[in-house]
Amino acid sequence: MDVILFGPPGAGKGTQAKRLISQLSVPQISTGDMMRAERASGTDLGKRFESFMSAGKLVPDALVLELVEQRLKAEDAEAGAIFDGYPRTIPQAEALDSMLDRLERKIDVVVSMEISLAEQIDRITGRRTCVGCGHIYHVRYSPPPSEGRCANCGGELSQRKDDLEEVVRKRHEEYLANTAPLLGYYGAKGLVVTVNAVGSLDDVTARIRDAVAR
Repeated sequence: MDVILFGPPGAGKGTQAKRLISQLSVPQISTGDMMRAERASGTDLGKRFESFMSAGKLVPDALVLELVEQRLKAEDAEAGAIFDGYPRTIPQAEALDSMLDRLERKIDVVVSMEISLAEQIDRITGRRTCVGCGHIYHVRYSPPPSEGRCANCGGELSQRKDDLEEVVRKRHEEYLANTAPLLGYYGAKGLVVTVNAVGSLDDVTARIRDAVAR
């Protein structure tokens, strides 16, 4: 089963994808994580990513799609995959559909994880990241130790520039303009199922699992 987890920044797509891997017995497809891994490994594909990313340029859609196709052909992805944050535009979705058709596969369900802008701001602006090991805390939901340093490595905690409210609001506007139209694209195919993405991790996971099972 090929599943897309869809939603605005802060909806919890990456977190839920990781929780669903074992339950659905399929891997997570996160293009950002995969591109970073390819660059770190120094593969031919990674070097092509590097040429764009090091120059601060967007990686072409065709190159990202090549990476996704390569991943889908791996043995552990033969039975399906969980797409986390991809595709992000209608042209990407159309290209993905064409590629999946070549592989005799298709998107089975799009789970739209819905949260309000206020919830997005609360979730994202409350993050605190360890500058040492990268562990992420949240001032309300997963607070750091009282001394304000990472419990894992003792590193200093900081708020990333991407987690400031003005940045969150800008990303939300970009999401509405470029990514939200995908709901219409997949909705016309009868693939969209909506779930409330607010609640405990276990509750949200159960809602997604139920949505996928329909």
